[in-house]
Amino acid sequence: MSATDRPARFLLALAGLLLTTVAAAEPAHYRLDPVHTRVLFAVEHAGFSHALGTVSGSTGTLDFDPDDWTTARLQASVPLTRADLGDAAWNKAALAANLLDVADHPTATFVSTRIEPLAPDRARVHGTLTLHGVSREVALEVTLNALKRHPLPPFRRTVGFSATATLSRKAFGIDAWPSVIGDAVDLRIEAEAVRARADGEDDATDPPAAASASATADQAEPTAPASTPDPEPTP
Repeated sequence: MSATDRPARFLLALAGLLLTTVAAAEPAHYRLDPVHTRVLFAVEHAGFSHALGTVSGSTGTLDFDPDDWTTARLQASVPLTRADLGDAAWNKAALAANLLDVADHPTATFVSTRIEPLAPDRARVHGTLTLHGVSREVALEVTLNALKRHPLPPFRRTVGFSATATLSRKAFGIDAWPSVIGDAVDLRIEAEAVRARADGEDDATDPPAAASASATADQAEPTAPASTPDPEPTP
C-alpha cells in the first residue's frame, strides 16, 4: 500500500465505523399492545365525586431508545367507542353527540412532537392530541416501568410505561352540562408495547434458548384478539 492510499483507506474505515455506530444506536420499533394498554379518565360529577372511566384497545407505534429519550416517537389511536364508565346509561350519555360524539369522532389520536427528558426513567412527552375533531398540544408525564424480555410466550422484548396528564374538555369543544360535568379531565395511562419484528424474523430469534421449553400451558398469560374487549370490573 502506498503512503498516499493510507489516509483514504483510514477515512473509509472510519466512515464505516461511524455508520455502523449510528445504525446500532437507532431506537427500536415497538407496537402498542391493545390488551395491556388502558386509558383511565376522571372528571368531576356535580361536585360530589369524580366519575371514573376507562378505554381499552389502543393501538399505535413507538420508536424508543432508553439511552436517548429525545429520539422517541409515539403515535397512538384510542377507540372512544370502547369508553366504559361502568353503567350502560352513563356510557350512552358519554358517547352521545353532545359529549364525545363517537358517531362522528370514534377515535382520539396522539402524535408526539418533542420529548423532554427529566431523569433516566422519566420524561415529559409533548404532542398533538386530536379529540372530538379538535387538535391541541398536550404534555404527558411519562415514567418508564420496565424494558425487558417478557417472561411468558412468545417472550418478545416489551417496554412498559405509566403516564398522566390533565386536559380541559372545553378546549376540545366538549362543553355540554357544565353544571354537572367538570371541565378538568385527569388522565392516567398504563401502556405496554412489544418490539416489532424485522422482516424475516421468527419467534426463535427472540426468546432465550431454554425459556420456551420450560414454559407450561398453565403459566401462559391469557391472550385475546385486539378486537375483543377486556372484561371490565362490575361497578
